Amino acid sequence: MAAKKSALGFGFLPEQSQQHFLVTIPKTTDDLVIIHERFQWQNGIEKQIIDEFVDKPKAQLSKHKWKLIEEALKVEFNHRLKKDAILTGKWRVGQNPVEKLLGKELLLLVWAIEDSDPSVIPIAIRNWRGLSAEERWWLFTMTNASSGNIHDKRGWRKAVRYALTENPIDEKNKQVDLFELLVNQQKDV
Repeated sequence: MAAKKSALGFGFLPEQSQQHFLVTIPKTTDDLVIIHERFQWQNGIEKQIIDEFVDKPKAQLSKHKWKLIEEALKVEFNHRLKKDAILTGKWRVGQNPVEKLLGKELLLLVWAIEDSDPSVIPIAIRNWRGLSAEERWWLFTMTNASSGNIHDKRGWRKAVRYALTENPIDEKNKQVDLFELLVNQQKDV
């Protein structure tokens, strides 16, 4: 059996690609969890420096909402990392690097719940889990292109929120036609 690759955070291998997402989890419950998209990594520096001209803040979330999704993210990501023979990750207070494709999936779920009532988060998680990785990447790409900045709350971002929080899946975890719902939501926005 081959040895597992050592990674930073959740699957981030800076020697393969510098692009990653950085999830900063605060110590206090009053501060916000912030997610940046980054294109550089400073090896040997314990705390990564956020360059406001290069690094892109993508979302912020209350620590309460983060706590409601962090386990689902950890389970999903670690399942996939194990399949790829990469050491699994764990969320820690402070900065957590996330491999770029996993980061896109993370952001899709965060965008869906950032302005939602916490009571709908379990629905969003079920719907998010019902999508394949490729569907999540596609939805991220479409949303990011039109409304991917930290304070964008319109267009695709709004449609993703409705699609994942108000689009219940049946008990057998079969997804209702999400793409049809997104197109209809986009027409209403």
